[in-house]
Amino acid sequence: MKRSIFALAMACAVCSGWTAGIQGAVPACDPDDGGITLPTGFCALVVGTIEKEARHIVVGPNGDMFVSFNGRGRGNPGGIVGLRDTKGNGKADVVGEPFGTGGTTGLKLRNGYLYYATPTEIGRYKLTAGQLKPGGPAEVIVGGFPVQNQHQDKDIAFDDRGNMYVNVGLPSNACSQPDRMPHAKGQDPCPLLEEHGGIWKFSESTPNQKFSAAARYATGMRQPVALDWHAGHLFAVMNSRDQLDTLYPENFTAEDNANRPLEPMFRVDQGAAFGWPYCFADGKMNDMILAPEYGGDGKTIGRCSQFQKPVATFPAHYAPVGLMFYTGTQFPQHYRGGAFISFHGSWNRAPLPMAGYNIVYQPFNGENPSGKYEVFADGFKGKDPLMSPADAAARPDGTGIGPDGSLYITDSVHGKIWRVIYKGTGK
Repeated sequence: MKRSIFALAMACAVCSGWTAGIQGAVPACDPDDGGITLPTGFCALVVGTIEKEARHIVVGPNGDMFVSFNGRGRGNPGGIVGLRDTKGNGKADVVGEPFGTGGTTGLKLRNGYLYYATPTEIGRYKLTAGQLKPGGPAEVIVGGFPVQNQHQDKDIAFDDRGNMYVNVGLPSNACSQPDRMPHAKGQDPCPLLEEHGGIWKFSESTPNQKFSAAARYATGMRQPVALDWHAGHLFAVMNSRDQLDTLYPENFTAEDNANRPLEPMFRVDQGAAFGWPYCFADGKMNDMILAPEYGGDGKTIGRCSQFQKPVATFPAHYAPVGLMFYTGTQFPQHYRGGAFISFHGSWNRAPLPMAGYNIVYQPFNGENPSGKYEVFADGFKGKDPLMSPADAAARPDGTGIGPDGSLYITDSVHGKIWRVIYKGTGK
């Protein structure tokens, strides 16, 4: 008799020692799905709250959850915390002691290590089975990333050849001097691209590597803080530009700013150049167009024709902060191999209502997107219209996959963690 995928996962957990907290029966969902909306056949429960700004999440083979949190503006330094359900009801009843520091964002579980990303380093902890806090100190894998006050958050992705990829955001809106001032001209060439605005590649297991321009893998990206490896390629979803209307009102209206600078998804191969800060993906022209800081008038393509184009685009100012290709089998076939993208939500759409604040699903066929994106999880903002991000009830940030194929979602407002389960159309 063939064993189910879930049974095999449990057997693997036992053989590797990950036995504490193993989940059995699928738990009951909350009557209101934890306040969010989902497609037919799906339901959700709030599994726990860390009462911090929850960022990314990973789930171990025994169901233990590790969540990064970022303390900026909240009087704490940030770090990582582990949670466990010991009663089998789907609710985390044990919250471990926080560890780490430095405004952690990206997290990955890999080969017995918990990898983490802060603005200035990538490190890892060795995890012994059953631990909610590592027994030893972190091992720094890469240090010395540039200190910056914009777009400093980092994510990490791994290929199948021992390499690790890290984003380094551009500490600017569009490399103008001065930054974010009306009619300021862009620096050409942009000197920030030497050590910012792209993806860097390192060994995943060599300790004490140092950041350097020589390790750059791809360039021309403003803040590609949503990374994942899929079908032999690195993919990134990028935060696009702000303030078209206030910086260049003669060429762009508030409606243009709210809708035109699309959030692009790129397939990122070695040596690729994506055109930032000279160009942006435009929702009106349906092409990459020249940025106003470099002489663009809202129509001109110019040098932008030479750069690699997005493989998919998403609405302006949605603010992508997480990317995860679904490798589980609990969800229907439609979702397998596709991408879930966490959109933190806009701040720069005023006077129009804010937008985003959702989890979007982008179908894929192999290495290529197939069809239009779908809003998968919504309702996080709590009110519609939402006129200020400060009034949002929740802002989705990270996603993770449980051992049974459930989807986990974190919230950066109150630190909630949802678990999304597929129960079929008869739920």
